[in-house]
Amino acid sequence: MYSGSFLIFGVTNLLSMKTFYLLFVASVLMYACKEQNKDPQPVIHDTISISEETARIMNYPVLFKEVLKAHGGLERWSEMKNLCFEFSKLNGAETHTVSLPDRRTKIESEKWSIGFNGKDIWLLQNQEEAYKDNPIFYHNLMFYFYAMPFVLGDKGLSYEEVKGTELDGDVYEGIKISFDPGIGNSPNDEYIIYYHPETHQMEWLGYTVTYNENTSSDEWRFIKYSEWQEVNGLKLPKTLTWYNVENGKPIQARNNVNFEKVTITETKLDDSVFEIPEGSKVINR
Repeated sequence: MYSGSFLIFGVTNLLSMKTFYLLFVASVLMYACKEQNKDPQPVIHDTISISEETARIMNYPVLFKEVLKAHGGLERWSEMKNLCFEFSKLNGAETHTVSLPDRRTKIESEKWSIGFNGKDIWLLQNQEEAYKDNPIFYHNLMFYFYAMPFVLGDKGLSYEEVKGTELDGDVYEGIKISFDPGIGNSPNDEYIIYYHPETHQMEWLGYTVTYNENTSSDEWRFIKYSEWQEVNGLKLPKTLTWYNVENGKPIQARNNVNFEKVTITETKLDDSVFEIPEGSKVINR
């Protein structure tokens, strides 16, 4: 009789312990689930600031970035500190030297020299009345044409996609560039880069000239970038061809400019290169 009672007591006690254990496990699991379902604590990330220049570059149109990439990339261009090139004209050879970070310029020929020291434009006549054009207009003109497409990444420019356009028998995609108000000597000038739709290499430049005018122009001029050359990791022009224009389209090649002795390096030019030589005339803008 006593053994049966102890057996019943033992079984009952065992069942109670098992029930307690199951209840304990269930409560632990329920608590864990509740903890997992709680909203996660917010993670605070450090804010990474970027420069104004970087933000501007990031906002370039995708297609313009592709054109820059096809010519070596804006990053590589930005590493360069000086650019030099030569070409010949009817009145003799010209050597152009440019400090890329600040666009100081010096143009030398046998009969005259023109320069920009960062403040003043100057003209030195080695022969009396040898240079009769406008030094202000010319001091950076050939550099601007030569440094395409990179110079069209400057500050204060706006971009607009142009639909496929036929030029001299081939169809090109285009990007139209205009200046923001107050930028440059001719803020009403406009440019269109025409590039190959597959390679994104620049093939043509359309441009207007509005120097000293307060209105835009619908008279477009055209340069074909006939041949390119690789220089220090960048694709730079070798030959530019100006075209006669009819009904707003280039119809016939007019003249070529061939660029020689082209160098572009990371070396910063000495300030003395752009100093105003004795006997020069400072040109008022």
